[in-house]
Amino acid sequence: MTHTFADLGVPTSLLAVLEREQITVPTPIQAATLPDSLTGRDVLGRGRTGSGKTYAFGLPLVARLLADGGREPRSRRPRALVLAPTRELASQISATVTPLAQAAGLTTTVVFGGVGQNPQVTALRNGVDVLIACPGRLEDLIGQGHCSLADVEITVLDEADHMADLGFLPAVRRLLDQTPKNGQRMLFSATLDNAIDVLVKRFLRNPAVHEADSAQSPVAKMDHHVLHIERDHRLPVLLDLTSAPGRTVVFTRTKHGAKALARQLNKNGVPAVDLHGNLSQNARTRNMDAFHSGAATTLVATDIAARGIHVDDVSLVVHADPPAEHKAYLHRSGRTARAGAAGTVITLMTSDQRGDVRELTRAAGIKPTTTRLNDAQHPVLQELAPGERSRPGGIELTAPVGAPGSGAKRSGGNRPGSRARARSRAEGGAAQGGGQRQGQKPGQKSAQKPGQRSSQGGQGGQGAPKAGGQGGNRQRNRRRGGTGGSGGAGGGHSAAGFSSGRR
Repeated sequence: MTHTFADLGVPTSLLAVLEREQITVPTPIQAATLPDSLTGRDVLGRGRTGSGKTYAFGLPLVARLLADGGREPRSRRPRALVLAPTRELASQISATVTPLAQAAGLTTTVVFGGVGQNPQVTALRNGVDVLIACPGRLEDLIGQGHCSLADVEITVLDEADHMADLGFLPAVRRLLDQTPKNGQRMLFSATLDNAIDVLVKRFLRNPAVHEADSAQSPVAKMDHHVLHIERDHRLPVLLDLTSAPGRTVVFTRTKHGAKALARQLNKNGVPAVDLHGNLSQNARTRNMDAFHSGAATTLVATDIAARGIHVDDVSLVVHADPPAEHKAYLHRSGRTARAGAAGTVITLMTSDQRGDVRELTRAAGIKPTTTRLNDAQHPVLQELAPGERSRPGGIELTAPVGAPGSGAKRSGGNRPGSRARARSRAEGGAAQGGGQRQGQKPGQKSAQKPGQRSSQGGQGGQGAPKAGGQGGNRQRNRRRGGTGGSGGAGGGHSAAGFSSGRR
């Protein structure tokens, strides 16, 4: 029997938001958890990224605060807390939860490092209902006296296993210890390791446990392939695959490798951006904005970025470097075949990697189709990534129009992933949805005068960039002449070496 959100008990005011977003049928994780979470019960939810977990906790979170009758939040004391491991994920959660909160007359703000803290401090001082935060920056603000968790009624820990991977669990435990023991708590994770089990036993009271679309098992609509190639053919094969229609995410082992590969793709006419830990928040936001809007058709990322990427309609994931372990393989691969869509996953394998890839796929529970490629012209490439190949030219991201120094460029130009020269006016504390500023009630007028630069310019990246470049930094994309053929690498990096360097 298929349930509707109304059947599951979602309040009418929130149903209207879902209808506007054309979300009408609950995903399995939503249908499983909402009956318990909406009644105030602690929940342990296990599901892969892309399974709809954000609405699974966002709806009961807002519904609980809505049921309190519109109580105003006190200064520096949020009423709900969502913890996320990465800046990208925190921003994407904010983009989903903010419209729900606005419909209920609630305020939201997002807090993470890599940007100035003053706008975040101001928002907290003004009082916010829902705080979405990364653990490190939140601990800093609490230590400075800018925030207290004493009034938190409901706490959500999203992607707990990724928190563990990044070493955040000690900070998470310290933060959860500061929330009231009688509050509702929800924990969502793709996998449940021993470290996560410790959190569950310590902080959740008799939780309802639900599992749907677990990352332990591959998606049925995801096709897995291994291409056995010579090392010298790696870049030509990648150029062919990324020249096909649709969005592609390519994963490399190192930050240096991601940057070098994005540069190689752009040099050969494939519009690409990179995403890794060495980028400033401005650059991360700008690059994701380009990928969301379609200005860049390929995103080159490292493992640490895999869990924070939420982009619909990614048709192809390529492991340019096989990951070190099977959980990383499943998390990387989860960028495609999201929300019931189909997708293709390709792993490039050289002869010396055969044993590692065999063990990797066995542990991941998949049986990929393996094809030996003697050159970069094999017909299987067209089968896996169908469509006419196109290389319209690499992109060059420059400073936002109107920003100080815009129009000028360094020798050789700003390449994708380089630090932006100035913050964009659009890169402020505004939440998604009508440009509402952080901590501002729906309908409240801004004190900012026309033409005045926002004082919240340091709060980069809140809200997932929308198609057409909405949210985050605005950008100017220049096309550089691309090559028409399907071969030649070009440039100073060898095809074998784009993933050498530091992790």
